[in-house]
Amino acid sequence: MPEYTPYLQHIAQQRDSMVDLVTRWADTNSESHNLSGLTKMLSMLEDAFSVLGAEKQRIDLVAEPWGSAEKQQLGQALFLRKRPTAPVRVFLECHMDTVYSTDHLFQKCQLIEGNILRGPGVADAKGGLMVMLKALEALEKSPWAENVGWEVLINPDEEIGSPGSTALIVEAARENHIGLIFEPSLPDGNLVGDRKGSGNYMVTVRGRAAHAGREPHMGRNAISALARFIVELNRASENGVTINVGRIEGGGPVNVVPDLAVCRFNVRVMTLEDQVYFEEHVDGLVREFNRLDGISLELEGRFARPPKPLDGKTRRLLGHIARCGADLGLNIEWRTSGGSCDGNNLAAAGLPTVDSLGVTGGGIHSDDEYLLIDSLVERAQLSALLLMKLGAGEIKVEDLDQDWQGTVVV
Repeated sequence: MPEYTPYLQHIAQQRDSMVDLVTRWADTNSESHNLSGLTKMLSMLEDAFSVLGAEKQRIDLVAEPWGSAEKQQLGQALFLRKRPTAPVRVFLECHMDTVYSTDHLFQKCQLIEGNILRGPGVADAKGGLMVMLKALEALEKSPWAENVGWEVLINPDEEIGSPGSTALIVEAARENHIGLIFEPSLPDGNLVGDRKGSGNYMVTVRGRAAHAGREPHMGRNAISALARFIVELNRASENGVTINVGRIEGGGPVNVVPDLAVCRFNVRVMTLEDQVYFEEHVDGLVREFNRLDGISLELEGRFARPPKPLDGKTRRLLGHIARCGADLGLNIEWRTSGGSCDGNNLAAAGLPTVDSLGVTGGGIHSDDEYLLIDSLVERAQLSALLLMKLGAGEIKVEDLDQDWQGTVVV
């Protein structure tokens, strides 16, 4: 451990500048559809990451949204690469986009009680970007850097399911030995082990308009049909399946039988078997409702992120990270999360992946989002130590085939 100390101390000495830069990043709105904000954020990240001396590339991304023949332009991704032929190759990923629209009231950071920074995206995941940057800086200053090749992907579309960047993530799984993703840790500081899979869907119901007073019997109420569909849909909420209907639209004047209603919903599943169960359930409902007189129902969407079970290689990688934490005086364990992220896709492509190496905080996706400032240093040191131990040969990627026998929080 002493040989790593100077490089870890260098991270600690940068605490205040780390806070300042995260604040600047979080004060820059980079909501997934704010292309100008994402471009500004990308330039700031290029400048910050230039100290690593890596090959750099901006990558144009497009997506095909539901119900439209038009491809949707997304923000550009930033890709960095260094030493691609090194004996150990690591893929590091984090996202620059947030969920806060340009007209959201939550736009600026606020320092609270000395160790809390509240702001849009500070935990999810601009603090994670800082952790990743400082961990790589420490590695590059160390004598073990020559043994570690790395790739970094910073994508602009994670919060909308990574429709344009998933292919890049899957490709990275073929080129690297391990994956490190800098989503926030759990609020108690522990890591995420297995994750639920996530799918987003849209249901469009078409009925028949009619006068609500003179000829209501001639109409077919699309809103009523959609309401019945939602009730039946939610019957699948069992055995690890959770469904959230998040948006409903439809109707017009109340004296007109509505002929159109739309809802969007998210579904989470723990296993591939749960996913198959849900897909069979919803497909059966579509067939059933399309047999109704005067009603047609169309379902669009898919599982963008498959379930992420905790396999032996990832369990072993988590164990190595826990040991690095112990060297730093941190007690790190891991447990299941209902959340999903790009780690789901990376793991599904076969790469041992830990995807919660960012800052400790909470309130994500709300106007109470915050990070614990001390965790900027702690988490950067944690990943830096892991990278340096990989370079020094103290941790060997070939040993990931062995199972981990340590503590797991469930």
